[in-house]
Amino acid sequence: MSFLSYLISGISLGSIYAIMALGYTMVYGIAKMLNFAHGDVIMIGSFVVYYAVTGASLPAPVAVLLSVVLCTILGIAIEKVAYKPLRRAASLAVLITAIGVSYLLQNLALLFFGADPKIFPNVIDLPPLTLFGGQLTIAGTTLVSIGANILIMVLLMLFIKKTKQGQAMLAVSEDKDAAMLCGINVNGTISLTFAIGSGLAAIAGVLLCSQYNQLTPYTGSLPGIKAFTAAVFGGIGSIPGAFFGGLLLGVIEILSSAYISSQLANAIVFAVLIIVLLVKPSGLFGKPQREKV
Repeated sequence: MSFLSYLISGISLGSIYAIMALGYTMVYGIAKMLNFAHGDVIMIGSFVVYYAVTGASLPAPVAVLLSVVLCTILGIAIEKVAYKPLRRAASLAVLITAIGVSYLLQNLALLFFGADPKIFPNVIDLPPLTLFGGQLTIAGTTLVSIGANILIMVLLMLFIKKTKQGQAMLAVSEDKDAAMLCGINVNGTISLTFAIGSGLAAIAGVLLCSQYNQLTPYTGSLPGIKAFTAAVFGGIGSIPGAFFGGLLLGVIEILSSAYISSQLANAIVFAVLIIVLLVKPSGLFGKPQREKV
């Protein structure tokens, strides 16, 4: 029964990683940019919920909605200011800019919110689920995390396949210049991608802090790196890849921590990533891309 409990905890943590990874994989798949500030948008969204609940006494759903809206605006602003001017620049310039934006957000959070850890409020008021006569208890946060991940995955897939904006994203991901010739607003499509990814970051931040109950300006750093790892693990640019990559990463981390060593759990996660990429460089669900010369 303990293995089942660990497995469910891993799926719960993996669901949070998957929601974060969806933001990474959408931005890279469509804009071909690695937004390493994504983890810090998660942190900003969590602080918005914290102060909205503890300072302004707003109801939890309203606080979460406010966080999603503000993170969406923040994501669009980051894309317009930091990434749009580098649309045709070398990938190294974009990478350095992304790291710079990440450190900027962290230091602004240190300046305005302080370095002391905050106790995140209980915004998920759902009773635990008891199974097998009380032998297995699943926390309400776990149920919400898994359910939110599945719902977001389904809605994203329907959005991509059934809407004009989703089809425009597919076109831009294939060839920006050809999409522009077909009348697609490439700039608007990329901004929409950042908006969706940043909105998902706010949701992921709430789930992450609800699970661990602590918030600092560095809250999004390591989870952000792990989410990027999950996106690469599943095949960056692939939405199903981000989904399954996040789940697998969470399960591997929790099982490694439980049965091998909690101190080696992170090392094992990245070691598995290296092994997978050695066998399948494009990731589990990624497709090899050929470049014409």
